[in-house]
Amino acid sequence: MNKIRKILVANRGEIALRIMRTIREMGLLSVAVYSDVDVTMPFVRYADEAYNLKGNEAKDTYLNIEKLIDIAKLSGVDAIHPGYGFLSENADFAKSVINAGLIFIGPQPGAISSMGDKTAARRLAKEFGVPIVPGMENPVTDIEEAVREAEKIGYPVLIKAAAGGGGKGMRIVRSRSELESNISAAKGEALSAFGDDRVYIEKFISNPRHIEFQILADEYGNIVHLYERECSIQRRHQKVVEETPSTALSPEVRREMGEAAVRAAMACQYSNAGTVEFVIDDEGHYYFLEMNTRLQVEHPITELTTGIDLVKEQIRIAQGEKLSFTQEEVVKLGHAIECRIYAEDVYNSFLPDTGIIKFLREPAGNGVRVDSGVESGNEISVYYDPMIAKLSVWARTRDDAIRKMRRALEEYVVLGVQTTIPFCNFVMDSTPFKSGRYSTNFVAELWNLQPDSNDIPLEAFIAASVVLKSGRTIEDGKETIKIKSKWLDRRFEE
Repeated sequence: MNKIRKILVANRGEIALRIMRTIREMGLLSVAVYSDVDVTMPFVRYADEAYNLKGNEAKDTYLNIEKLIDIAKLSGVDAIHPGYGFLSENADFAKSVINAGLIFIGPQPGAISSMGDKTAARRLAKEFGVPIVPGMENPVTDIEEAVREAEKIGYPVLIKAAAGGGGKGMRIVRSRSELESNISAAKGEALSAFGDDRVYIEKFISNPRHIEFQILADEYGNIVHLYERECSIQRRHQKVVEETPSTALSPEVRREMGEAAVRAAMACQYSNAGTVEFVIDDEGHYYFLEMNTRLQVEHPITELTTGIDLVKEQIRIAQGEKLSFTQEEVVKLGHAIECRIYAEDVYNSFLPDTGIIKFLREPAGNGVRVDSGVESGNEISVYYDPMIAKLSVWARTRDDAIRKMRRALEEYVVLGVQTTIPFCNFVMDSTPFKSGRYSTNFVAELWNLQPDSNDIPLEAFIAASVVLKSGRTIEDGKETIKIKSKWLDRRFEE
């Protein structure tokens, strides 16, 4: 067993801080790395040691393998935790960590490679009896082959990048006339995003639900799942609201999908934490989508419903310990919901909104968890993902969890940048979400709201809020400004 005493966290923001908190709870030491623009971020101060990566562009900082390994050696760490994003699913990085004599807190490079290639992952899943979406098991080689496969599958079809995800290199094709141009566009986007232009074709499921199962596996062949998370509310193929358990699954289907997730992990001899993603069609059939070989953004809701610290389990597995529990001992209680709080303009296609956070007030209370990476005065820069925090709640029932999330969102105040809080409020209040009947088309079908009074200065809302609390009106010359509490509170949050 390789005892870990000191860990470098090769990431930033909320996930770096979240990992470091577990490191401290385990009595271990943490090392942060940071870009120039991140020097004042909370995770840098929280770490036991911090080292400047010099620069701001991701390729020069958090994606620079050589710099990260050099700092790991300089600081004398035993292991590196990659978090999510950046190099977390990069097999070459995992190899570099291991070759440097350090422990990579994640799966083996071979498993990362196997599941990172979507066509290879589909072949492995099928071999181990995991249902896959009808489609190609190898990348497209020429247009004639693509035409044959698309006609065999039946339109509409989905073109997908073999080496990536997050909606990049993805195109929906509804007829033969659209096929060639969309293949060319998808290949170009895939090459730009992943350095690999391979694409493949699979059946497009028009009204799917996106369900993923959290798995944990040790180096001795023991694998368990920690049940599912529903991730169907997305924009640009990226998740915004998640919940567990899913309203789409019966106990029998939940059991079948959990077993299928375990088989998918077996297929690549997996160890550490990972997530097996599925889609479910209108008829309730489920299909393997992909496997994320890392910790997921939405892991807090699994922790809230199982009581299992996933980062702690990752560290234990990485230093050679066996899983301390069996599948039968995993107990799932209550209901949890997560809202991702991004600095985005939800009224303008969810485009990132950069700037300085002038004021921040986070919600609190029983059953409320905020995984935050920023504080007042911090900058949401152009260089990285604009996530501010993840807001998660737990309650005994789904209805109670929705009400708790609505209350927490009402308490959340972020001034200086636009955020996804108004959209998350909309989701909690929407009939499809409340009823549990929704799909990945939620945003496209339902989100068409426009902002109210965007031309009113931020200072006016602050002043109005102060006056409202005191119960007075504001006199502006001859005009008395009347304030509606609910409207003001909503605009003040924004």
